[in-house]
Amino acid sequence: MSERFVVVPVGQGDGERSDRVSNDLVPWSGEGAGGDSSELADAVPILEYNREPNKYGDGNPKESSPFINNTDNDKCNSYDGKNMALFEEEMDSNPMVSSLLNKLANYTNLTQGAQEHEEADEDEGPKKKAVKSPQMGTFMGVYLPCLQNILGVILFLRLTWIVGTAGIMESLAIVVMCCSCTMLTAISMSAIATNGVVPAGGSYYMISRSLGPEFGGAVGLCFYLGTTFAGSMYILGTIEILLTYIVPKAAIFVAEKKEDEGEALLNNMRVYGTCCLALMALVVFVGVKYVNKLALVFLATVILSILAIYAGVIKTAFEPPDFPVCLLGNRTLQNHNFDKCLKTEEVDNVTVTTKLWGLFCDGPFLNATCNEYFTLNNATAVQGIPGLTSGVIRDNMWGDYGPAGILVEKKRQPSVEAVDTSQDIYLPYVVNDITTFFTLLVGIYFPSVTGIMAGSNRSGDLRDAQKSIPVGTILAIATTTFIYITCVVLFGACIDGVVLRDKFGDSVKGNLVIGTLSWPSPWVIVIGSFFSCCGAGLQSLTGAPRLLQAIARDGIVPFLQVFGHGKANGEPTWALLLTAGICEIGIIIASLDAVAPILSMFFLMCYLFVNLACAVQTLLRTPNWRPRFKYYHWTLSFLGMSLCLSLMFISSWYYALVAMLIAGCIYKYIEYRGAEKEWGDGIRGLSLNAARYALIRLEEAPPHTKNWRPQLLVLLNLDSDMGVKHPRLLSLTTQLKAGKGLTIVGSVLEGTYLTKEAESKKAEQNIKSAMSTERTKGFCHAVVSSNLRDGFSHLIQSAGLGGMKHNTVLLAWPGTWKQSNDPHSWKNFIETIRETTAAHQALLVAKNVDSFPTNQDRLGEGTIDVWWVVHDGGLLMLLPFLLRQHKVWRKCRMRIFTVAQMDDNSIQMKKDLQMFLYHLRLDAEVEVVEMHDSDISAFTYEKTLVMEQRSQMLKQMQLSRNEREREIQSITDESRSSIRRKKPGGAPGPSCQASEIEDSQEDEAQLIHDRNTASHAALNDKADAGPERVHMTWTKEKLFTERNRNRDPSMAVRDLFNMKPEWESLNQSNVRRMHTAIKLNEVVVNKSQGAQLVLLNMPGPPKNRGGDENYMEFLEVLLEGLNRVLLVRGGGREVITIYS
Repeated sequence: MSERFVVVPVGQGDGERSDRVSNDLVPWSGEGAGGDSSELADAVPILEYNREPNKYGDGNPKESSPFINNTDNDKCNSYDGKNMALFEEEMDSNPMVSSLLNKLANYTNLTQGAQEHEEADEDEGPKKKAVKSPQMGTFMGVYLPCLQNILGVILFLRLTWIVGTAGIMESLAIVVMCCSCTMLTAISMSAIATNGVVPAGGSYYMISRSLGPEFGGAVGLCFYLGTTFAGSMYILGTIEILLTYIVPKAAIFVAEKKEDEGEALLNNMRVYGTCCLALMALVVFVGVKYVNKLALVFLATVILSILAIYAGVIKTAFEPPDFPVCLLGNRTLQNHNFDKCLKTEEVDNVTVTTKLWGLFCDGPFLNATCNEYFTLNNATAVQGIPGLTSGVIRDNMWGDYGPAGILVEKKRQPSVEAVDTSQDIYLPYVVNDITTFFTLLVGIYFPSVTGIMAGSNRSGDLRDAQKSIPVGTILAIATTTFIYITCVVLFGACIDGVVLRDKFGDSVKGNLVIGTLSWPSPWVIVIGSFFSCCGAGLQSLTGAPRLLQAIARDGIVPFLQVFGHGKANGEPTWALLLTAGICEIGIIIASLDAVAPILSMFFLMCYLFVNLACAVQTLLRTPNWRPRFKYYHWTLSFLGMSLCLSLMFISSWYYALVAMLIAGCIYKYIEYRGAEKEWGDGIRGLSLNAARYALIRLEEAPPHTKNWRPQLLVLLNLDSDMGVKHPRLLSLTTQLKAGKGLTIVGSVLEGTYLTKEAESKKAEQNIKSAMSTERTKGFCHAVVSSNLRDGFSHLIQSAGLGGMKHNTVLLAWPGTWKQSNDPHSWKNFIETIRETTAAHQALLVAKNVDSFPTNQDRLGEGTIDVWWVVHDGGLLMLLPFLLRQHKVWRKCRMRIFTVAQMDDNSIQMKKDLQMFLYHLRLDAEVEVVEMHDSDISAFTYEKTLVMEQRSQMLKQMQLSRNEREREIQSITDESRSSIRRKKPGGAPGPSCQASEIEDSQEDEAQLIHDRNTASHAALNDKADAGPERVHMTWTKEKLFTERNRNRDPSMAVRDLFNMKPEWESLNQSNVRRMHTAIKLNEVVVNKSQGAQLVLLNMPGPPKNRGGDENYMEFLEVLLEGLNRVLLVRGGGREVITIYS
């Protein structure tokens, strides 16, 4: 139906023709036939071809709001038509599905800033700009940003030193441990990120929306502090590269003695680091867009540097580079102030001392007094980069830890120890600047595997975030893990151990150790690592203030709200200032090795809660937990959580305790701000207090859409022995709840409590027994009331406690309402519907509930069919998902049918519905059923006539059951003869095609459509009904004929009813409602007669109580021919969401 035909009246000039084009077709029957037809008389409608492949609906402009509960535009649309007449009174609050899908087509997943993502935006009118659709794919949007954030300063400045200190085996253990932690976290993060559409917000958004504002605020601030200290680390790395390897002479503080070199370096780092921080903060403040544009340039330098390392490794296999290292005995010397690794040399046959001699002796003469160790040992030059084939890997296999100040010595090198070693610290030996041990190296290395959140932070820019985030992140982690593992092995196989343990490259003339391995020049690595650290520092200073701004705008931490303000374009200002201030703390610490474990703590804390969020969601099995990423398990999340916790204490137990204390304080502050602290006495007191506190917290605000699940109030009928009439209703409850959430089973006894107390207790015992048999977990309550209607009303109003109240009412269809002597049987049912609607509660009505499966049944195949006619909150979508969690329905497929009207584009509707289900993470077959505006058949008129006459008579007469049945039979006989009545000669009217067979089967054929009358069962037992023989449809062609024959509008309308004068008195609203029930029943039976269960929107009862019995008739016609049916009526709020 992608082509549309538009009715264009002819009769005006061509200039006016385009102005008269209407998207609404002329109503051919029903109310339209009796309306003003002057335009029909003046203009002959013609069909003009109009292709609009991407639009459908009622011709209104598309809703600008992307939210599914915004119905502002719908309220001004008058509903016209008769196919959905049963639902027309509630069309303002429950829009047609085509209207809903129309709005979803404009969905955008960009962040909403301070507003919650499911709150409606204020209408900005024509000034609102169209949002540019995100187009970034997996490679550019996730893989490369993650790669850039993971690879960085530790790889270039510390990995060689870690390999030399810990050895290849223990370094591999560190790498595998840390990378496993991030991989498990990435799996958990992928599950959370694909559980709905994730607006831009990264880990803070995911955790706060998964675990609540307390955890979200605590972990969000931890992540913010981690990102801020990461900025400090990158700036310190930048300054270290600048002062140590690029321009060493730029140092402001110069140590006069060797023992003061460390302190001088730290002071230089503080001064230059502060200047660099100020410059970077200024760049971020002025032009953050340039930072993003330079990101790819910085990434390119990192990739080129890594390629240069691999190229250098390959080159060492056949031509190792020349980087000699001078050893005195087995001690490594700083190769700064001498050029030859010799004590003396021959110059013109004269033995002279070298510069090395002058460093260890008190003069340049051969008879000068020298250091004892210098005298006892020879100076030896060895290759610092022996190459892949040298076998040096054997020496580097195991670690060589030591305290601060210990000399870096070469294993297996001959050496004579001196007695006096007190002067060694003043001599140009390479020494450990810090005490080294395994756990310290874990803390220093871990920041090199962080950055896995870069993809989820950009989710607002991704074309398909649910696909790109898992694939891109996991591939990036796999790539970097491969790089780290190969680098560890190759460094240990190519570089001598003493050079590896030389942190600042003093033994190789102050070159960057990893640079000595690269090809074609060490400067490739030096420049590449410098720009890499600069870029990473800028990215941290860009991302951290935005994260703080997001937390501040959420309003969960009141004292941070000032940091939510920013410039006119939304960029944070106060948050940037605070970030720079915290970053300065790291700069003042000045040591990269001291800052790295700090940010490791905060990142590990964040990753721990990501894993916890995934594990908790999986174990709780909340209805909204439907990730598209299927390769996760709660055990993996717990393993990742345990690994994060272990690494925190392995790296630094005191930092871990401080980080946990900070997170705990923030959690408690958010939890208890403005609330009194309650304490109980003893275990029971604590339990009762916790329950009371939870109930009070629940009552503070209605539950979020993501937390909504059906909390059921099951209304049971009891027999004379106080037994449960429909135990399968409890089976359905068990299958729907699966032991989760609240279930209250209620029943009502007529009388007074004083006289019915014993029966009330017995009823409760019987209900509890039935609940136990059907494995229904919940509470039961039997109420004694003067009448059933008031009793059910009291249950609906008052069942539950505090926030633990029901939101859904489940009851059985009153199957015997026609045969009952008491009209209250169906009046109570209708009043229950009205009261649940007034209470804003959902309603489930099970028809033929005794045929529903028990908990022991297993439906091996079949379908659960959802007929989504109007949108009243999405409960229709949620119920099949919940049922399929139970083993009874697990193998059933879910099918969703929706109805397209004549002016709907069914192809586009199907595409939009499939996309909507994709965002909902629901697997279902989709079918759009087209219901064109067809004419109201004679059978519909007769059916309505019988219904109205019977209803009127039952209201006026108090008849016994037998008299009532005889009266209904006489009305039926009159209806049958009316259908067969011959039309008067010459009177214009619809064609009547009837068979001439004169036997009793013909009479039964006329009544085949009237199965709802009391006498039908008796008639149907006589013989099988013959084929349908009455086709009395008022068609468009007949209308044209009659209109051309008689141009008077009033005569045309009168002629319609010439054949059936009694039709003129019918309520046309009832006719249209009966038409809807019959037509909808035909399509439902046609598609879903073999379904295991049919879920269908329940039309609301009439606002005029005089039509209550007619309403029951409409529902009977609507459900005719269907076995298991669950009528669903929403409670007026959204219960399912596409968001995470």
